[in-house]
Amino acid sequence: MSRYERWNALLELLAEHGRLEVEEAAEALDVSAATIRRDLDQLARQQVLTRTRGGAVAHGVSYDLPLRYKTARHADAKQRIGALVAGLVAPGEVVGLNGGTTTTEVARALAVRTDLAERPESGHGLTVVTNALNIANELAVRPQVKIVVTGGVARPQSYELIGPLAAQVLGELALDTAVLGVDGFDAGHGATAHHEGEAAVNRLLAERARRVVVAADSSKLGHRAFARICGLEAVDTLVTDDRVPDGLAAAFAEAGVTVLTA
Repeated sequence: MSRYERWNALLELLAEHGRLEVEEAAEALDVSAATIRRDLDQLARQQVLTRTRGGAVAHGVSYDLPLRYKTARHADAKQRIGALVAGLVAPGEVVGLNGGTTTTEVARALAVRTDLAERPESGHGLTVVTNALNIANELAVRPQVKIVVTGGVARPQSYELIGPLAAQVLGELALDTAVLGVDGFDAGHGATAHHEGEAAVNRLLAERARRVVVAADSSKLGHRAFARICGLEAVDTLVTDDRVPDGLAAAFAEAGVTVLTA
């Protein structure tokens, strides 16, 4: 196991339990306690955890891992979800994408759509409005995609732009489809995010769109995070993986949300 794989594994354990002890982590990862101590020290210097005597604790009650540490989590499912969501988009649409690993996979799937050739009337096969710097960076080199970036203050955890500048730009735009990556999607509380600033921008994306698609792997379903994005009544479609529990899928469908599994 490489150092970065260990770091990902440690942060996965921390996200699950909220606290780690050195000896327990060493046993779980089959490495020495000294290695775990060095890893925790390095992660603490990156300010993604807080060191304690004998281990580490997560920052805050609602733990939000930086995006760079989330890329390996449920990667296959997120790629399948991304491809399915991209298939729902028609050439010429204006699509809003917020930040996150799943919406990044949606952007990558859109980038390789062969039918999104340049259209004579607009010069672009697709317009993408995003507050995610990493998504804008990946799509900026695609001539068939017009990129509109919201502006705002960047959050290093997610590469998302938030704040009044982002809200001001979104208030002037009309979207065909908003694709939202979420930290939680629950039948009672709807779509939620760890950070209130991100939730506010995500809510505006949903409000400016004719159709709202939530793209989330099954680990996000049935859970809620700190800040509410929107209720189920605002969501048209949920695209998830085939591990969604039948009862939960039925609850979403009963609320009027179309559930598609990849």
